[in-house]
Amino acid sequence: MAVMDWKSLWKWPAALLLWVAVYAYLGPFAGWLTYGALAMRRGSRLASAVEFFAFETPKVLLLLLLVVFGVGIVRSFFTPERTRRILAGRRESAGNVLAALLGTVTPFCSCSAVPLFIGFVTAGVPLGVTFSFLVSAPMVNEVAVVLLLGLFGWKVAAIYTGTGVAIAVASGWTIGRLRLEGHVEDWVFRTHAADAELPDERLAWPDRVAAGRQAVRDIVGKVWPYVVAGIAVGAAIHGYVPENFMASLMGKSAWWSVPAAVALGIPMYSNAAGIIPIVQALLDKGAALGTVLAFMMAVIGLSLPETVILRKVLKPTLIAAFIGVVGTGILAVGYLFNVLF
Repeated sequence: MAVMDWKSLWKWPAALLLWVAVYAYLGPFAGWLTYGALAMRRGSRLASAVEFFAFETPKVLLLLLLVVFGVGIVRSFFTPERTRRILAGRRESAGNVLAALLGTVTPFCSCSAVPLFIGFVTAGVPLGVTFSFLVSAPMVNEVAVVLLLGLFGWKVAAIYTGTGVAIAVASGWTIGRLRLEGHVEDWVFRTHAADAELPDERLAWPDRVAAGRQAVRDIVGKVWPYVVAGIAVGAAIHGYVPENFMASLMGKSAWWSVPAAVALGIPMYSNAAGIIPIVQALLDKGAALGTVLAFMMAVIGLSLPETVILRKVLKPTLIAAFIGVVGTGILAVGYLFNVLF
């Protein structure tokens, strides 16, 4: 890891002040660009879409920069091996909660599912605890939380995070009760987890700041095209879909909307960066919060690509149990929040 000199740390407060100043003027900038520089007519559909795009794109990217930087510092304390050792030997109920919480702050996605699963199982982590982690890690990640915070505010972000962790805990606990260890592929138990070096707990803070900066390059550098594409789709919906149109398809009155949203979300291939701006536009047009949350959770946490990857280590019975248990939790969240909100 590149080492940052302590003397360079003074730059970060100045950078934060610049960030705050830029963020505060995003609204006026979007209005000036739409109605001043581009001279669009107020109230037109195109102007509404352009203003939405001009405001939300830099807003979300700025939020990503700030929070991913902070999470990158947190991640300097973790590796897959450290996470595995933290969870190994834990009692199952406490382990489910700890695994779900660790999944929200560790840098693992569906492409890491197979090596993580092998490492956890061979280290003695109970199957249910392993699944709590595997559900939480992709579903409740920093990109999802940042985008929800920026687009909907802290209440919706907190709701999503809390319910995502609850689904991960409940799903892992349920799978643990089903005693399905025999439905893990036999070769997994014959694999020995490699012992890798743990991160140096004595890393200086300049090094951890450098890790945060690297996280920004790695994560924001990869997801920004999805952010822009998702906001572009959301802007089109915002500007051109009639008000309350989605209420008839994804509203509270349609009892079938929640399972339909989950069924639609599972085969989709997307991530939080691409799907959340679309979610915002759906809500603006009358879709119910519970239905939209269920759709988003299915896309991010129960996607077909992750299921295909997990098939390498799980037999069909355990795959089906995984889909059924997590899907049931997502349905419950959808119906619950349609009643409450």
